[in-house]
Amino acid sequence: MGKVRALREAAGLTQAELAERSGVSQTWISRLERGKENPTLATLRRLAAAFGVRVTDLLDEQAA
Repeated sequence: MGKVRALREAAGLTQAELAERSGVSQTWISRLERGKENPTLATLRRLAAAFGVRVTDLLDEQAA
């Protein structure tokens, strides 16, 4: 999910900082950013909350 990486970098966060904010492990975030994981809806909600965006914003690849 390139959108997660783009939002994380735009926010100036490291993967570890995003992990702390979202409650998702840094290793899992790394795998997600590299396309090795597919998030569940619950995980998308956690990431969206950490970024302060809607879940649909994470899914909109054109905005990445």
